[in-house]
Parts: sequence; C-alpha cells; structure tokens
Amino acid sequence: MKESFGYLPTGEECFLYTISCGGLTASITDFGACLVRLLVPDSRGNLADVVLGYDSCDGYLHGSGYIGAPVGRCANRIKGSCFVLGRKAYSLTPNEGPNNLHSGPDSYSTRMWKVIQHTGDAITLELRSPNGDQGFPGNALIRLTYQLDNVGGLHFLYDAVSDQDTVFNLTNHSYFNLAGHQNTDKAMDQLLSLPGRFFTPADAESIPTGEKRSVEGTPMDFRVPKPIGRDIGADYEPLHLQGGYDHNWEVFCNPCAQLYDPESGRAMSVSTDCPGIQFYAGNFLNADGKGGVHYGKRSGIALETQFYPDALHHPEWPQPITRAGERYHSETVCRFTW
Repeated sequence: MKESFGYLPTGEECFLYTISCGGLTASITDFGACLVRLLVPDSRGNLADVVLGYDSCDGYLHGSGYIGAPVGRCANRIKGSCFVLGRKAYSLTPNEGPNNLHSGPDSYSTRMWKVIQHTGDAITLELRSPNGDQGFPGNALIRLTYQLDNVGGLHFLYDAVSDQDTVFNLTNHSYFNLAGHQNTDKAMDQLLSLPGRFFTPADAESIPTGEKRSVEGTPMDFRVPKPIGRDIGADYEPLHLQGGYDHNWEVFCNPCAQLYDPESGRAMSVSTDCPGIQFYAGNFLNADGKGGVHYGKRSGIALETQFYPDALHHPEWPQPITRAGERYHSETVCRFTW
C-alpha cells in the first residue's frame, strides 16, 4: 500500500509505504527512509505500534532524536569532528560540542530517498551521496531494504558502494516500546538482555576512552535480563551514567540483545553482523509524536547495531572503512515473538 504522507516546503509530496508478513505490518516513508510504524501482536492477538514516530513528513523534517531514521555515512560519534583516511585529513561539521554525532546536521533522515522496489513484504530505497557530502570522500550509492519474513522478523539490509575509499557505518535509530508507543511510562519497565561481556567506557562527552571494560559488577551488566529502570545510581558517576544509558557493547553472540514486555508478552531479539551495539535509553527525547503523544525522556529505547563509536581514532578496533569499488553490506534482524 502507498499513501500520501504530506508535503515538504518545496511542494514535493512524500509517501508512506506499507509492507506486511508473518504477523507484522511496517510502514516506511520515502522522506528520510524512516520506519514510521511497526504493528506487532501481543499474547492475546491485540496489535500495537511498537516504534516511536510522527504522523507526517513534517515531523521528520523538524523533529529531533533521529526517530526511526537510517543514520550514515557514519553512525555515532567522531571525536573532534575529524579523521584521517589514506593520509588525508577530513573535517566534518560539529553538532555535539566539538564532536560529530551521526554524521552531522545534514542527516540522511531529512532527504528524499528513491523507492526502487516495493512488494508486499519488502521495500528498497536508494540515496546518492556525492563526494564531499557531510565531509566524507567518494560518490556513494546507498541502498536500504526493509524486509519482513514469515516468522516475525524485520530485516534491515544495507548495501553501499563508493568510487573512493570512504566510511560506511550505517544503522537504524528506531526507538522501541513493546508496550506500545503511546505507553511512554512503561518503556523503562521492559526487561533487557545484552550478553556482551565488555562495553566501551566513555568520557563526559560520550566519546570512548579507548578501553574495553568488563560489565561485571557494573550497571552495564545485562547478561541476565533485568528491567532497564529509571535510576542508575550516583555511585557510578565515573562511568558518566548520570544522563542514562548511551553506551556501546561488544556483539559477543547472536541474538546480541533481547527486549521483553511482561505485560503484553511481546519480545524482540536483535541479531547482527556488526561488531557493536549501542544501547540508548532515550535520555534526551522531547518530541510530539504520533496521535498527539508526547515522547519525553526515556519513552523508548534504541538498540543501534554498528561499529564502535569513534572507531576511526582507534585502529585496534574493527574499522568502518570500505575501499573504492568494494561493496559494503550489513544486515540486522529484529525478530518478534508474542
């Protein structure tokens, strides 16, 4: 199904595309290639929309928090808004203090993507990113596919190629609330499991310090499922957790994350080929979303599969570098049960 999703200030019309399979129904807009709705049954068969979003393209144009958005060319943070590739230095636009977050203010989520295929259970969108776009080298062709399967899976498939060596580190920034997006007060009551043994501590600017620390004995230990919770504790101020969870864990195994809502019975597992997963608890959410619902602090959580934050400054970590002419491919699957 294809329906109007509003108009941009230029007069260009945006559309919303719906796909269904395996008990799930997802809606994606060509403006920003954002995931707008995701309907999932509960244990009694009742459907709920479990992702935060907006009612029209205007929300995605003016909204904050990267809600439902694809993020690229480089997800997460780059210290000092600069990096070196092939002995050449590249400067990016700072948008979080001196640092670059999610590739800067000119986000992929505020651009029109071209729909190149739309079937009953999948949609593929394409974006051309010219040399120097956001400060990154190379003319890039990027494709993003959302695909549903018949066993409750939502697949995020990323493919890209560039005519120069470049950075590709693409992710999706959906916020999940398995109680239903409108039940904002229940998001932190969900049970989260992260089997990663290590996380990457960050400084006060959320830039990794370069070490990998065991989760043992810290609030970062989600190896046994536990409620996310609202209060983390001042005893862990050295980990800069005052604002809430916004950290990277190693992907130790798959599923690399599991989320469960005990009231509805909905559960979600996340599997990926990425080396890291960023758990962000929506600490700074402040948006008027779908159906007039206000998304305040911690109204949903993001589980962003990606390379480690600031990996470009840590050569000992897996690197988000794709050579000229080579294919970048990555896949993440969110699988739902109820």
